[in-house]
Amino acid sequence: MRHRAHEVLQPRALLAAYAHGAFPMDDPAHPGGPVEFYEADPRAVIPVDGFRTPRSVARAVRRGEYEVRVDTAVREVLEACAVRRRDGTWLSPRLVDAYEALHMAGHCHTVECWRDGRLAGGLFGVALGGLFTSESMFHRAPDAGNVALWATARRLAERDYVLWDIQMATEHTARFGAELVDRGEYLRRLARALAVRRAFAP
Repeated sequence: MRHRAHEVLQPRALLAAYAHGAFPMDDPAHPGGPVEFYEADPRAVIPVDGFRTPRSVARAVRRGEYEVRVDTAVREVLEACAVRRRDGTWLSPRLVDAYEALHMAGHCHTVECWRDGRLAGGLFGVALGGLFTSESMFHRAPDAGNVALWATARRLAERDYVLWDIQMATEHTARFGAELVDRGEYLRRLARALAVRRAFAP
């Protein structure tokens, strides 16, 4: 089992899964078992050209409390997103290691909000062609996670990304324009996204 899990969490195998519309999640009740991959149907996406900025978030951006950085504290962001919740977390230590390796391969990126020299919030995701997937986010200060989401939207628009996948919608992401598409539509959008080359970070 361990060998199999190691294999499927290698960067090449993970990217192949994302290219087919699947994403990994560990079972918090059985963290040492096989790594499972899922395809949400319907799938939640945020249109790159249809991102909505709630008024409270716009005010937070205008206040300029946070400095936005990209890929400067990848491990810290991953570990902050993996902090155990009451019902456990899908982002197990072996997945944290896998996403860090994916970052070293150039495909996992973090968008971070800093204040007074400390990491206050952020998110991480996977970039492949014109696809960006938001995997998880966290905040340690008010609106820090929301500002990171806003900054991600700006970056994706500026760099002409095709598809922003957030996998599953929540009431929170609906405020920013998240919408649901069926599996067939998602796969069509995914194919278009994978057909182009984009760079999330230099």
